[in-house]
Amino acid sequence: MSNRLAVFDCDGTLVDSQHNICTAMIRAFEGASLPPPQRLAILAVVGLSLPIAMARLLPDADADFHNHLSERYKLAFQALRRENAVSEPLYPGIADLVRELDGAGWLLGVATGKSDRGLALCLTHHGIIDRFVTLQTADRHPSKPHPSMLLTAMAEAGAVPETTVMIGDTSFDIDMGRAAGVRSIGVGWGYHLPDDLVRAGAHAVAVDSADLRRHIGLP
Repeated sequence: MSNRLAVFDCDGTLVDSQHNICTAMIRAFEGASLPPPQRLAILAVVGLSLPIAMARLLPDADADFHNHLSERYKLAFQALRRENAVSEPLYPGIADLVRELDGAGWLLGVATGKSDRGLALCLTHHGIIDRFVTLQTADRHPSKPHPSMLLTAMAEAGAVPETTVMIGDTSFDIDMGRAAGVRSIGVGWGYHLPDDLVRAGAHAVAVDSADLRRHIGLP
């Protein structure tokens, strides 16, 4: 029998990191002498790999400049860490849900646009990194919604699409789940509107962690 696997997005699903993301993005654009994007525009691209996100925010620039802005963003985020200004609180009920899923025999994974380092720091800070058996990031995969992260997570966890669920707050997560053939559950507390998740094909959209628990299928 294949293992049951629950794969979570990170930003906007496990943790609320919008302050960090928006601040780093604004600094990156200002450092390149560009007017920064609006907050809603920044949040709309959360979850994409950085060069892809930059291309959406600045479509008239070329790929080299998108890569340049991506490096500026990384430097800005690192500066926030040095300033002790990074805030990535877990959403209410998430820590308990992660523990409960683990205790019920589910294997847990993450598929995120974060870097390996950023994800490890985040999960370690909250004391939950040991609950996850597979961590997939933008450092080693094409950007969402390409299914590479999910396919690798299933391979590492010994799971198949029929026993896997993808949980995320953006249409990119839902699209990735559909591309990998897995059940996809949206969360309504993140950075894309619930209607966007439904249109993308989410099997359900949870309103809080208790609702998410029910949709995953915990008894």
